[in-house]
Amino acid sequence: QVQLVESGGGLVQPGGSLRLSCAASESIFEYYKMAWYRQAPGKQREFVAVITSRGVTDYADSVRGRSTISRDNAKKTVYLQMDSLKPEDTAVYYCKANMASLEYWGQGTQVTVSS
Repeated sequence: QVQLVESGGGLVQPGGSLRLSCAASESIFEYYKMAWYRQAPGKQREFVAVITSRGVTDYADSVRGRSTISRDNAKKTVYLQMDSLKPEDTAVYYCKANMASLEYWGQGTQVTVSS
């Protein structure tokens, strides 16, 4: 069982930045594909960004160019740097770990973009 703990959310003004972190309990973290998803009130959970075990990244069109996903295998942590934040980025952000048929989710961290 992999435990994932997200942190770094909060209230930020439009145009601001946040860096989300997701710390994993699994010692073989480096073999997991890690991703960020988000869920806004009244909407379905949606994909934000992913980074494979080899460091290949991909992003949703809505955040591409404004966000960077990265990982530190020594710290068993994945990050999501978000810049130029917009009110529509307001959501609960979730971290997901995936390897073969195994899939684990964190509890989420709230990001609110508002003036």
